[in-house]
Amino acid sequence: MNLTIETILKRKSMRAYEKKEIAQEVREELLHATLRAPTAGNLMLYSIVEVTDPRIKDELVVSCDNQPFIARAPLVWLFLADYQRWFDYFVASGVDQLCEQQKTIMRKPEEGDLFLACCDALIAAQTAVIAAESLGLGSCYIGDIMENYEVHRDLFKLPKYVFPICLVCFGYPSRQQLERGQTTRFKEKFILFENHYRRLSGEEFEEMFSETHEQAFHGREELAGARNVGQLVYNRKFNANFSKEMSRSVRAILKRWSEG
Repeated sequence: MNLTIETILKRKSMRAYEKKEIAQEVREELLHATLRAPTAGNLMLYSIVEVTDPRIKDELVVSCDNQPFIARAPLVWLFLADYQRWFDYFVASGVDQLCEQQKTIMRKPEEGDLFLACCDALIAAQTAVIAAESLGLGSCYIGDIMENYEVHRDLFKLPKYVFPICLVCFGYPSRQQLERGQTTRFKEKFILFENHYRRLSGEEFEEMFSETHEQAFHGREELAGARNVGQLVYNRKFNANFSKEMSRSVRAILKRWSEG
């Protein structure tokens, strides 16, 4: 099998690591690969903060939904959607003067620019994750970094046009993590459509979640008041407090990003 495909297919999230430091040359190779990630217009609309301060790691454990393994990870990278760097350069380059000459108003980053920067940052993060896997490192995404925006803004001194889109932990996985099975994925026919989007029928949903339902409800008629996977996911994820906080937090960054 192609080695790249094999690396992608065997990857799984790793949340427990050996007490083994990542050598500087391995870190540098990982960073070099990450910085070759595809990027919109070669603008590289992202930045990376390497979190080395134990105090900050401990704060992230709490602010990212109480996940202790964050503090134990040998390498923690915060991926930021970043339009501040380019906007600062526009100002330093005298773009405001150019706009005055052209009798136009200098445009500031808007919602579309934020989304584009988020794409750049996430592409870089996924490139890092695959590169790490090829180097024998495990990794785990922490999407909870999008919660508690005000806390993370102050913790990392983030200016207006910078948004923390994901946190990634890296380390050499423990034996238990290596031996743990992979989570399942939906069948291709429920994900890949031809030419246009297609909504799924009730029968298709039943087939789609049949294996998941069996795993979750085996030996139990109900779980947390839920009778099927849809109700279970709604209760435990979509309608959970952390999900509501994430929405509030994202609204806060959108408001700050787009205000005058």
